[in-house]
Amino acid sequence: MKIIDILAKVQKPALYEKGSAVMWTDPYISKQLLEIHLNEEIDLGSRKKSTIQQTVDWMLQQTDKQSLNILDLGCGPGLYAEELAHKGHKVTGVDFSENSIAYAREEAQRKHLDITYLQADYTSLKLEANQFDLVILIYTDFGVLLPEKREKLLNLVYTVLKPGAKFIFDALNDNEPEKKTTPKTWEASAGGFWQPDPYLALSESFLYPEEKVILYQHTIVDEQDKSVVYRFWTHLFSHEDLTGMLSKHDFQSISFHEDVLPGDDPWSGQNVAFCQAMKA
Repeated sequence: MKIIDILAKVQKPALYEKGSAVMWTDPYISKQLLEIHLNEEIDLGSRKKSTIQQTVDWMLQQTDKQSLNILDLGCGPGLYAEELAHKGHKVTGVDFSENSIAYAREEAQRKHLDITYLQADYTSLKLEANQFDLVILIYTDFGVLLPEKREKLLNLVYTVLKPGAKFIFDALNDNEPEKKTTPKTWEASAGGFWQPDPYLALSESFLYPEEKVILYQHTIVDEQDKSVVYRFWTHLFSHEDLTGMLSKHDFQSISFHEDVLPGDDPWSGQNVAFCQAMKA
């Protein structure tokens, strides 16, 4: 492949232009993601175990019931679901990744935990109305949804919550967006995260300041000069942004908390707002 062709592939795309591949459903990459999720010492696929436990304790403090029916959206391999089930709550976990759900089901069965796992896109999920005491969406997943998907999510959450029940999620604040971008990197690998065979990975990010969106883009070129592009759109929000979205769907008692996560990097501490909102 000519260098000029590579350069053409890595230009800043139009807002929300799709990539050519999806990471979550790729059989090889999803296995790599699962390993990262299960590494308790790093804040990548999931947060560290101690942070997960701290977050679970905080979320449960926001409720006034001892035994909850909880919906965990984007549950991954079940790290939060297991903590909640160990504390005596009934949990339903939903995730797009077949590998993560398969692992989570095996672990729940092995540990005799009251967890039901569904492998699905939660924005298209059909569930019985008025059944959950708490719905959670953790690790800033709210911000990776495109606007139309976000609307579907909020409609789903409001429908399945019991009256007076809560939705808790975390989102990236819109302060200092430049610090949340990443530099351009070009990596040659004999085989690694993106595929088992040799590849060239061209990674960079693009800021769309007016829309408060950051694109994290990865172009992978193999030895046959075939390339695929993975695009991850990440939204930043003010409290006012989130209040407007939630109020549109009739959520009430909306509040924000920036003291839940430890740390001071762009992905933790004051840079991440935990939001809770109640169904009327």
